[in-house]
Amino acid sequence: MNLRHIEIFHAVYVNGSVSAAARALNISQPSVSKTLRHAESLLGFDLFRRASGRLIPTDDAHALFGEVCEIQDRVHALREAGRNLKRGAGGMLRISALPSLALDALPTAVSRFIAQHPRVRFDLQTVHHDDLLRKLHERETDIAVAYEVPPAAPLGKTWLGEGELVVLYREADMPDAPQRLELDDLVGRPFISLAASGPIGHLFSAELARRDIVLDEVVSARTFYIATALVRAGVGLTVVDSFTAAASMAPGLAIRGLRPSITFDVHAMFLLNRPPTALALEFLKTMGSVVESD
Repeated sequence: MNLRHIEIFHAVYVNGSVSAAARALNISQPSVSKTLRHAESLLGFDLFRRASGRLIPTDDAHALFGEVCEIQDRVHALREAGRNLKRGAGGMLRISALPSLALDALPTAVSRFIAQHPRVRFDLQTVHHDDLLRKLHERETDIAVAYEVPPAAPLGKTWLGEGELVVLYREADMPDAPQRLELDDLVGRPFISLAASGPIGHLFSAELARRDIVLDEVVSARTFYIATALVRAGVGLTVVDSFTAAASMAPGLAIRGLRPSITFDVHAMFLLNRPPTALALEFLKTMGSVVESD
């Protein structure tokens, strides 16, 4: 017997007739009768006998019903779980993100999503580019949100939006700064370099090299946290991603974009053999809207 046979047998047993079973399953009576006959043919014995217009279960049917009930309960639970996941009524999402995105964008997206799906649970952690593949392969996370997809990696990706590089500085150091700064405007000012911090640092360094611009690097920082702390302490200005800058804002600090702008993509990455669930895809839409609004 397959699941369809089990469903039909269960409906007839519980409802007592083909017509009542058809109404319960919202299918035609001939379909119920045909499937029931097929099930009996496969089993090699009758499941019901007719008496006074009703179908009376045989002893074999009574013996079979206990097993069928357990299977039906499991199928019902599976279907309900699927419906809950689709509408976000329950489930667990394991998401990792770069520290720059975990400071503000990820918490904002989680807050918005939970407001619409209060029974969803999250397992969140930060991830660095160098550790992204390992966390996915070792099942520490299901989705990693980052900027650069590792080359030649067997990963799927979903584009969430883009960010840009911005200048983070103390207002007192450039009180009359225009809305966007040229790279030449940074020349001669104490600069906190993030060249060794990863893809964002590499992106900015490559642009400086392309333009043949040399900045006065007073400190080299390997993390955005240190760089922004140094700006607050008055050591100099820095260039970071827009997400880090927005999350690091404090009284006395200011942000300016560059002209021309330097942008980068934000992706959600996952193993090809473990694509996102329907619930995860719905969350990524929310994450994408946050990324694009920042």
